[in-house]
Amino acid sequence: MTTWVGTAADLALGGFTPSSGAQDGIGTDSGHSDAQLMQRYRNGDAEAFRRLYARHRERLYRHVLRLARNPAEADEIFQDIWLAVVRHSATYRPTAKFVTYLFAIAHRRITDRMRRQTRADEVRAEIEEVEQLANETSQQPQEIALFLENHEALNAAIERLPIVQREAFLMQAMGEMSLEEIAEATSTGRETVKSRLRYAYARLRRELEVNR
Repeated sequence: MTTWVGTAADLALGGFTPSSGAQDGIGTDSGHSDAQLMQRYRNGDAEAFRRLYARHRERLYRHVLRLARNPAEADEIFQDIWLAVVRHSATYRPTAKFVTYLFAIAHRRITDRMRRQTRADEVRAEIEEVEQLANETSQQPQEIALFLENHEALNAAIERLPIVQREAFLMQAMGEMSLEEIAEATSTGRETVKSRLRYAYARLRRELEVNR
């Protein structure tokens, strides 16, 4: 197995800075699936990892940035996620889509930080707030385009969502993940994910209506 050598900054593959707006590089992709690239990397092909990284870095970084407290923390989490992929590449098994595997690592890293930074009673209060929100229905995927019409207001409203709702919303809206994939990535039941999304969309819709 190829071992990644160098510092965390070296993982940027030639000086890539997540906030620099670099392209995904899909146009130069070999056409291999994520699972095939992981297998090739495990067999010593460092270029396979570079292609995998280029394919997913933008979407993953945008997701992490929206959940972290600041860009510096987002950078740390982002690099930590890819280092985890490198360290555990020998044990990776394609039992789920690679993007689900990647976002599951992100979920664990972000959750671990939140647990260290937040007292237990504050976490419980946030969960209770989620469960107490009005049980409003919404057409979730169809509303994404409508929300984007008021981009600045939407961004502000997303930042005010409780963390569990924000994470689920971003995984669906930005990560294009299904309910099942979000549930697997966050080790949560499908119905719980569905409930969090319902609350998130209802809350966002109310806030955007106020700002019309």
